[in-house]
Amino acid sequence: MKKQVKKQMKKKYMPAVIVCGLILLLTVCGLGVHIIAKYIPTKERMDLTEYYGSAGEGEAVVVLGTAIMEERAQISGDQVYLPLDMVNTYLNQRYYWDEANQQILYATPSELQYYPASQSGDGDVWVKDGTVYLSLPFVQKFTDLDVYRNETPARVAIQYQFSGVRTVRTERDTYIRYRGGIKSPVLTEVPKDTTLIFMEELEEWTQVATMDGYVGYVRKMDISSEETVDFDRDFQKEAYTYITMDEPVNLSWHQVTTQEANAYLQEAIANVSGVNVISPTWFYLQDTAGNIANISSADYVNQAHERGMQVWGLIDNFTADVSTTETLSQLSSRQNIISQLMEAAAAVGLDGINVDFETLSEDAGPHFLQFLRELSIECHKNNLVLSVDNPVPEDFTSHYDRREQGQVVDYVIIMGYDEHYVGSEEAGSVASLPWVEQGVQDTLAEVPAERTILAIPFYTRLWKTTGGALTSEAIGMEQAQQVIAENHAEPVWDGSVGQNYAVFETQDSTYEIWLEDASSIAEKVKLIPKYNLAGVAQWKLGFEDSSIWQVISENLQ
Repeated sequence: MKKQVKKQMKKKYMPAVIVCGLILLLTVCGLGVHIIAKYIPTKERMDLTEYYGSAGEGEAVVVLGTAIMEERAQISGDQVYLPLDMVNTYLNQRYYWDEANQQILYATPSELQYYPASQSGDGDVWVKDGTVYLSLPFVQKFTDLDVYRNETPARVAIQYQFSGVRTVRTERDTYIRYRGGIKSPVLTEVPKDTTLIFMEELEEWTQVATMDGYVGYVRKMDISSEETVDFDRDFQKEAYTYITMDEPVNLSWHQVTTQEANAYLQEAIANVSGVNVISPTWFYLQDTAGNIANISSADYVNQAHERGMQVWGLIDNFTADVSTTETLSQLSSRQNIISQLMEAAAAVGLDGINVDFETLSEDAGPHFLQFLRELSIECHKNNLVLSVDNPVPEDFTSHYDRREQGQVVDYVIIMGYDEHYVGSEEAGSVASLPWVEQGVQDTLAEVPAERTILAIPFYTRLWKTTGGALTSEAIGMEQAQQVIAENHAEPVWDGSVGQNYAVFETQDSTYEIWLEDASSIAEKVKLIPKYNLAGVAQWKLGFEDSSIWQVISENLQ
C-alpha cells in the first residue's frame, strides 16, 4: 500500500520537475545568449559604400590623411585626377591655374613651368565640366605623397604629412571598428606591428586611422602608447636658396617721387649712420597691363654704394585707378612687371627689389603669391635680393600667406606701424610695444626669424579732438618735439605702450600724442636681438631725429 502511494506521488510531481528543469535550462540558455550578445565581439563587416559614400561612374572617393572628402576624384582609364582646389588647399598650393591661357603654371625655385590643359583625361591637366583636375602622377612630381587605391567603392587614400605625426602600433592582430565598442561593425583587420595614426583617446577605445584610408576605433589594450614620429622619406625636390646679408640689415626707405629728387640723396643721408640698405620708392604700377613707372638713377646707386649701402628699389601698388587683382591675375602683366624691373636693375646697378603691395583684397592673394614666385626666379638669376613688406598679421590679412612668402623670398618685412591710423575711431599709438611684439611673434609662427625684418616708424600722429570730432596728422620726430615744446606739454612715460605720452589743450581742442623718440625706438629695436631677427627697417628717411641712428645701432646688436 505504501509503495503504491509513493508511486502515485512520484507520478504527480514528475511534470513539475520537468517543467522546472526546462525553465532552468531556458534560463541558462538565455543567460548564455545574453552573455554572448553582450561580451562576444561581433565580426559583422561595415558596408563600405555606406561608410565612404557612393562614387559615381568614373569617380573615386578621396581620403586625405584622416579625412574623407566630399569632393570626388575623376578616373580616366587607369589614371586618377584630383580637383585643383583640393590639391591647392591640402597638398601643394603652387599649382597655379592660368585661366586666360588654359594652363597650369608651376614655379620651381629656378624656372616657371607650363602645363597645358586637355578637354579629355589624357594628360597632366584635365578640364572637365568647368572644373580643373590634376593627374596624381603630376601632383606627385612636385609633392611628397603616399597613395593607396581600393575598389568597392572606388577610392584613393593619400598620406601627405610625414613630420611630427602622432602614431600608435598594434600589439596584436586586431580590428578597426566603425565606432568604439565590440558590437560596432568591423571596418578592417590590422595585423600586429601595424603603424596607425593616433587621433583621439577615449576611456577604453582610441580613434585611429590606417594609412590606406580607414578611420575608426581600436581597443586601447591592443595598441601601444602614443608617440610622435618623423617618417623617413626619399622624395627629393628643388630647394630654395636665399641671398642674405652677413650682418644685421639696417634698412631705410627713402621716399623719392620724381627723377629730380634723386639728386638730393647726399643731403638726405648726411647725418645717417649704421644704415646698410637704402630703398628708394622708384617703381609703381601704371596700368593693368603691367607697365610700371621708373625713376631709378645710376648716380644715386653709385653714391649709395660709396657710403656702403646696398640699394633695393621699391615697387608699390598705390596708383588708385589700377586694380592690383586684375594686374596680377594676368601672366602677361606679371611677366611685364618683372622684365621691366630686371631691366632697370641691370641698368642702374640695383642690389635688390622691395615689393610694397598694400591693402590687397582676398581675391588678389593667390595672384600676389604667384607674382612673388615668378619674381623670385628672375631676382635670383640676377643675384638680386627680394624682400616683401607685410602688415602686422591680423585675421583679415591671412591671404598674404606669410608662410609661403617666407619660402620664396629672401626677406619678409613686418611693417610694425599703423596700429592707429588716419580714420581710426579712437586716438592711440601708431606702434605700441606690445602690439609690435605680438606682430613679431605671429610672423615668426610662419617665417624663419633669420629672414624676418622688423620695420619701425620714424613718425607719430598728433591727434586732435574738437567738439567730439577726431582727426590726426602724421608728423616726424623733430616736428613732434617742436609741438611739445611750443605747447608746454609734459610727456610722461607709459610703460604699457613703451612710449612717452603727452596731452595738451588749446582754446577749443584737445591734443594727444604717443611719441616716437629715443626711448620708444630703443624698446622696439631690442626686439630684434630678443627674437634673433634679421634686422630693422624704418619708414621713412627724413622723419628721424639725427641722434636716433646711434640708438638703433646700439640696440640692434
